[in-house]
Amino acid sequence: MNILQINGSARANGSNSTRVADAITARLKARHPEATVELRDLARDPHPVLDEAALSALFTPAEQRTPEQSARVALDDALIAQLKNADVIVLGVPMYNFSVSVQIKSWIDAVARAGQTFRYTANGPEGLVTGKKVYVGLARGGIYRDTERDSQVPYLKGVLGLMGMTDVEFIYAEGVNMGEDRASAAFDEVATQIDDVVA
Repeated sequence: MNILQINGSARANGSNSTRVADAITARLKARHPEATVELRDLARDPHPVLDEAALSALFTPAEQRTPEQSARVALDDALIAQLKNADVIVLGVPMYNFSVSVQIKSWIDAVARAGQTFRYTANGPEGLVTGKKVYVGLARGGIYRDTERDSQVPYLKGVLGLMGMTDVEFIYAEGVNMGEDRASAAFDEVATQIDDVVA
C-alpha cells in the first residue's frame, strides 16, 4: 500500500488539519505496517498557483514550450504522478473563510487536468484516477458539518469525483476555536471517527 498524505494548511507547525491527517495516516500504518508513506507538506513546499503563465504553458504543445514553460508544467506533472502512484490519499484540509486553503486549491488545480486525471466524453467528464481510497481530515474553528454553510464537502466530493475518486471518507474536527474544552472534545471525536472508518 502506498499512502500519499497532503498537508493543506498554510501553517507548517501547529496545524489542526495536519493533526487530523497525521492521525489518519498513523492508523493506516498501524493496520498496514508494510505501507509506505509519501508526505507533501504544502506549507513547507508550496505549489505555485494557477496563473496566466501556467495556463499558457499548459495550453502550449509540449514541443513548442519554452524551457520556463516546460519547467512549470513539470511541477504539475510531478503531483499527478504522485497521485496516480498512491493507493490511499489522505488530505489535511483546513477551513479558511468557509473554503479550502489556497494550498489545497493549488494542489487541486495542478492535478485536475483534462486528458490526465479526467477526460471529456460525449456523456460528460470521466474520471481516470480510479481505485483509490481517500480520507479527508477537515479542521474547522466552528460547527459546519451537515449544514448549508459547509461549502467544503460538496466541493471536494465534486472535484475528487471528477477525477474518479469516489470512495471518500470525511473526518471532522469541529469547534476547535470554541474554547479548550470544545477543542479537546473535537479531537476525541476525531479518534472515534477514525476507529469507525479507517480500514
